[in-house]
Amino acid sequence: MTKAEFIEKFAEKTGFSKKDATAAVNAFFEVTSDALKKGDKVVFPGTFKAEVTTRAARTGRNPQTGAEIQIPAKKAIKAKLSDKLLG
Repeated sequence: MTKAEFIEKFAEKTGFSKKDATAAVNAFFEVTSDALKKGDKVVFPGTFKAEVTTRAARTGRNPQTGAEIQIPAKKAIKAKLSDKLLG
């Protein structure tokens, strides 16, 4: 499902206009993004949980040459959806 399809379904379910539904969906993603950037967890009990984790630096290999390379540490989003969403 694309964002446009999601907004259309959201508008149908809520009775919002497409403009209002678009604003609501965009606001949801902005609030979620802002919380994750601050290091907060985003939790909807029984549905969804997301948090920022740090992947440690590690040694890898260049697959073409076999040479060892250093892969730097980086931040990643860890998200988990509840099994309840599947019914």
